[in-house]
Amino acid sequence: MTGKARKVRLTDASVARLKPGGTEYIVKDIRVAGLGVRVRPSGHRSFVWHGTVNGRAMRTTVGSAALMTVEEARSECRALLNGSHPLCTEDPAGRAAVPLFRDFVMEDWLSAQRFSTGWGKRVRHMLDRRLLPAFGALRLDRIRRPTIERWFDAMSCRTPGAANMTLAVLRKIMTAAKAVGHVNNDPVAGVRPNPRRKMTRFLSAEEIARLHRTLDRLVEKRPSCLPQADIIRLLLLTGCRKSEIVTLRWPEVDGDVLRLAEAKTGPRTVWLSEAAQAIIARQPRNGSAYVFPSPKDLERPQSSNLGFWRRARREAGIENVRLHDLRHTVASQAVANGVPLPTVAKMLGHTQPTMTLRYAHVGDREVEAAAERVGAGIAAAMARGCATART
Repeated sequence: MTGKARKVRLTDASVARLKPGGTEYIVKDIRVAGLGVRVRPSGHRSFVWHGTVNGRAMRTTVGSAALMTVEEARSECRALLNGSHPLCTEDPAGRAAVPLFRDFVMEDWLSAQRFSTGWGKRVRHMLDRRLLPAFGALRLDRIRRPTIERWFDAMSCRTPGAANMTLAVLRKIMTAAKAVGHVNNDPVAGVRPNPRRKMTRFLSAEEIARLHRTLDRLVEKRPSCLPQADIIRLLLLTGCRKSEIVTLRWPEVDGDVLRLAEAKTGPRTVWLSEAAQAIIARQPRNGSAYVFPSPKDLERPQSSNLGFWRRARREAGIENVRLHDLRHTVASQAVANGVPLPTVAKMLGHTQPTMTLRYAHVGDREVEAAAERVGAGIAAAMARGCATART
């Protein structure tokens, strides 16, 4: 910690008013000895405590000021002062006490991550709503696999997909805790995620044509649906994720490419076909930063809840197709047309080769069909040769 600390009577309002400086600094509380608020240049504020426990000096983070009140921080510090706090328990080897889950996450793990804006918001939501309430007050080395399994099973009953996603974040956190020596064994290891639906649904060429005709017909009946129809068409032409098109900004459009600043896997470039370029070119320039702004507020993007899609797929006779399956369709069409898997990976913005390998079987089917055609031709030639020999 750097900078000279000043002492005040901390309140929630005064903590919220603290501004970041060029270096981190601490403002101490006059009510509880050792309690202070650390303000980092990033703007992150956390309660810290510096005192003596069991005859040894201890300096620890009490918690994030965004997640607890001043009174809650004071209560934690009083527990430290009277020796009743879990952090007062020193391990047999005399090493520093293991931090609480919430302290490690907010002070160490989260600050070391590099998320895109969209994914960063989702991670913070998972932390605030799911992980910190469940594990925040536990010391890292006291988080056991049975506890994680009970939490995961309960969450899976409500939202199995969200449970999988949150479990993946918890796995990363505990892996990081193990790497720095806070835990000896990863309690998440062996906790299996919920089985996902197998990715087997691609649109055929006939279904693509039928969907295109359906979109035209629905827009003709209701012209205000054109932006949502064009979003669907762009998803099918580019293989982008829904969020990448819904939140697309004009500065990201650069001629025949999209230079996405906040894609899921980081900044990436998406090449546009002539058809995709034409769709973007016909969007009105109405002063909004977004290519597809909300019709109610030009300062916001189109809602990601494309209700128009449900009607379109129903009338096109493809009700079992998800919007994300359009992305799969682009990949399957690319592989079926002989595009190498590394190129498909770059098109889709995959960072893990295993993601693209899911489409390898599409190419296998094409090879199988080609082998059948070639084999049939050779067999016919052999049959003709045998007939000639007999005559």
